[in-house]
Amino acid sequence: LLRTFPKEELAVVLKRASTSIFNQGGIIRKIDNLGARKMPYKTSNHGAVHRQAHYFVISFTAPPSKLATIESECNRDVDIIRNRIFRVNETENFECTLEDELKPPPYRPEVMKMIEDARKKEKKVGRSTFKFNTGLDYYPFQR
Repeated sequence: LLRTFPKEELAVVLKRASTSIFNQGGIIRKIDNLGARKMPYKTSNHGAVHRQAHYFVISFTAPPSKLATIESECNRDVDIIRNRIFRVNETENFECTLEDELKPPPYRPEVMKMIEDARKKEKKVGRSTFKFNTGLDYYPFQR
């Protein structure tokens, strides 16, 4: 989140943030401008109260040992209201085959595996039931 500025000054602030990433050996993949919006609640930073901010998302790759340095540099910058660094997990690419999807559920491999696991679990539960060793044909404490 950046303070509200005209476009020229926003470019200067973004350039400062990006050079701090470059100086630490990072590579910027993408910069998204989400626009100027009201903040959900007022935030005070560097002695000023902020109610509006420019929202930016900078996607970058950097060495893990340098992330703390990048974050501390952004925290010291007066024009940056709030900064967060998140690790983005890569999405797994999976193959979607129409033939498997069109099969009825009992014939799909993942459903067959779930049914087999449920049967195994049911057998385990059936083995571990407690059996009374009293010699009586009935349970004497039941009404």
